[in-house]
Amino acid sequence: MKINKAGFTGFLLCLMAIFFGIATNGGMQTIVNFLHLPSFIMTVGGALFAVMMTSDSFSEFKLGITGFFDALSGKKENLEDIVNCIYDMSEMSRKEGLLSLEDYSKQIQDAYLAKGITLVVDGTESELIRDIMETEMNHKYDNDKRQIGFWQDFGAFAPAWGMVGTLIGLINMMKTMGSDSSAIGDGMSLALITTLYGAILANWVCIPISRKLEKKSAAEYVKKEIVIEGILSIQAGENTRIIKEKIKAILEEK
Repeated sequence: MKINKAGFTGFLLCLMAIFFGIATNGGMQTIVNFLHLPSFIMTVGGALFAVMMTSDSFSEFKLGITGFFDALSGKKENLEDIVNCIYDMSEMSRKEGLLSLEDYSKQIQDAYLAKGITLVVDGTESELIRDIMETEMNHKYDNDKRQIGFWQDFGAFAPAWGMVGTLIGLINMMKTMGSDSSAIGDGMSLALITTLYGAILANWVCIPISRKLEKKSAAEYVKKEIVIEGILSIQAGENTRIIKEKIKAILEEK
């Protein structure tokens, strides 16, 4: 999988910022004070399982988890190449006919555009082409919304479960503290770790991932709208200048 360099760099720099905060407040040797497996399981596991409760199926839950890799992947929609490809096919079809696009479609790297042109070459009616292409577009958009919702919910539940862990720690601390006032500091420190984990999880991972997925989904939707209008205009034999104006209108609107 190709990595999104900017996204992954930001991910690592956030981690370095956390280490910097620890190092400048006691030194790196104090990092062991921030490591507590039960608190981690309570916060991350509780938030994750709460998100699972909102999922309609395990496949939807799995789809949400894969959003992490989708967000950090380097796959980029090169809209300019797709638009230029539409212009080239428009000129070719007006000069040589729609059938001339059959061989050209095999060279197209974008599967969605290639599928649309194949439908045009096969003589499929324009309304049916629109229905097929929009159905696929809407299905992809629905999946994107599920992924985005997964990480938004994860980011919302994480701080809450961190607070649950803190309250559990405080209750236990009060019950076992007795007359030993020196135990207050250690107990309070341990109780607050879950709150820290929840805040880090939400603001380092969940919220950035959801925002990244939103941006990628929006770009994908615009691309598919342009492809649909482009191939239908090619099928209708419209002038390339008209197609350019249509695409320009879509880009300005979005």
